[in-house]
Amino acid sequence: MKMVGDLSVIKTAAGIPGMAGVELQVTAGARNLRDMEVVREYKRESNRWNIRIPSLAGIWDKGVNIGSANAADNMRQSIQAAELLGSNVVLVAFFGENAPDVTKEDSYGPVVQNLKKAAPAAADAGVIVGLENSLSPADNIKLLELVGHPAVRVYYDLFNMSTYGHTADAVSGVKLMGKDRICAVHVKNGNKLIEDAGPIDWPAAFAAFNEIGYDGWFTYETAHKNLTACIADTAKNNQFLTKHLKLPEA
Repeated sequence: MKMVGDLSVIKTAAGIPGMAGVELQVTAGARNLRDMEVVREYKRESNRWNIRIPSLAGIWDKGVNIGSANAADNMRQSIQAAELLGSNVVLVAFFGENAPDVTKEDSYGPVVQNLKKAAPAAADAGVIVGLENSLSPADNIKLLELVGHPAVRVYYDLFNMSTYGHTADAVSGVKLMGKDRICAVHVKNGNKLIEDAGPIDWPAAFAAFNEIGYDGWFTYETAHKNLTACIADTAKNNQFLTKHLKLPEA
């Protein structure tokens, strides 16, 4: 929402029909979620407006990536903030050259070790480490198997898969991954509405999520011209999403 460090993002989300939560960035902004007092302020606003903070993203300090020596520390710091906020997922992103080759131990080894270091802290906090990356669904499954911990799953992003050359596997990958490997889902279509033509067949994708019984969060990661457009576009996206999803009964 281009409101990094601005507590009013919670109130703004509460004013959009159908919105239930906001995914926050950890390290972005002068006042961010490395500061526990800021975390408490967001928690108070979340409770005030009845808007959940289901997940945290943007967890890396400057110069840190998934293979860095201090990556596990960055993950643990973000897990601490997530626990206080009642967040279910900490999004751990790694793309392109930062994503490991799961066929080469010298490539995936540091990544797997860092995830293994962070996983117990996540489990203790009731938080899932959600991997968002440029790997194919099949390679994501291999990476999860190498880590071998239930607190490490995939934050599924179909649009990213298309961006990184896995368009053909994006929708079918939902069923390949299955409910137990997917902890959260990003929904986006570049700078267009979700219902507009794009690289992902969203009705087919939502049908696949329905079929596997996925009942987690769908989080928009969408581009808008300004805040007014964000509110209007999100209301339209919510209508499209609820049309195609089997939502739990109240």
